[in-house]
Amino acid sequence: MLGQIKSGCFPTPPHFTKKGLDHADSLLNRIAGSTEQADPFCCRTEWQFSFHEAFSPHRELYFRNSDTSIIAFAGYEHPNIGTILEPIESNWCFCCPVLGPDAVDLLSELLQEGPFCHARPFVLLSGLIPGSSLFIKVLTTFQEHYQFFRQKPTVTRCASLSGNVDGYLSRRSSKFRRNIRQAAIQLAGIDVVFERCLPRSEEQADEAYGRMLAVEETSWKGIEQCGMNVQPSRDFYGLMLRRLSLSGKGRVIFARRDGCDIGYIFGGITGGYYRGQQFSFAEDWSSYSIGNVLQMEKIRWMCEEGMSRYDMGQAMDYKVRWAELELQTENLLLRPIKRES
Repeated sequence: MLGQIKSGCFPTPPHFTKKGLDHADSLLNRIAGSTEQADPFCCRTEWQFSFHEAFSPHRELYFRNSDTSIIAFAGYEHPNIGTILEPIESNWCFCCPVLGPDAVDLLSELLQEGPFCHARPFVLLSGLIPGSSLFIKVLTTFQEHYQFFRQKPTVTRCASLSGNVDGYLSRRSSKFRRNIRQAAIQLAGIDVVFERCLPRSEEQADEAYGRMLAVEETSWKGIEQCGMNVQPSRDFYGLMLRRLSLSGKGRVIFARRDGCDIGYIFGGITGGYYRGQQFSFAEDWSSYSIGNVLQMEKIRWMCEEGMSRYDMGQAMDYKVRWAELELQTENLLLRPIKRES
């Protein structure tokens, strides 16, 4: 622990690099799927490394691990306050950079190494579950040398898939069930079909992504230039789908009519969780509730695969009727206490 730091710096032991972790069965992915996290998918490499490459590739990445734990941070120099260590995905703060029972100790050891032993960095921690053993250990480990500043929490919504489709619908209102049923009947009556797509190679991922972008261009998000067809989101989701194709964890559904794509829904799985990413449909089809039917088709698929939960990401008003559970995680900024001269 930091309270036991001795004078001098310690040599840096061998450790993982991004290249060494950038594969489906990496230690980071195994631990992300096997430890308690509010958003396990976003702790995986497909989410974190794609964010790094698309949004902030200039930062230096730091990894440390034991057999059961790993930490993953990005560091950069702020012109006013000095070195900052932050989660690799630092925009929405969905991921947790300290994973596993030894993770806090690994972070403590990292902060004693050469780059940081003479000037402690600011540290941002995200994805901490309030009251968890991890949260408490962060507070007790770093209280001597750091001040804690609570940042805006991350609030997400998710839905239980217990009881499969019937169980899911039983937890929705009668009006919700009636509207979904009527919308599905209407679309079936005009020959709209739903095609499941599971890319298994980068070539298949690029083909699927091209189709998704073509739909996005015709959606209200594309028309207003605020969807994933604009940078850096375009690169971010494309890189993510490529990585998901190599792990086999990407899941896409296209809505089609007369051989043309008119909508899509996209996400990925880890463990027993499905994490939604994006969905869109052509603006010409906005009166047909096609987005709602795409959501139900995705839920049907995930229930068939035995998923236990649908993580819908950032809390938004429209998600309330789809996802009955709300999760809040804490984001803490650790500011170093100045050493006495």
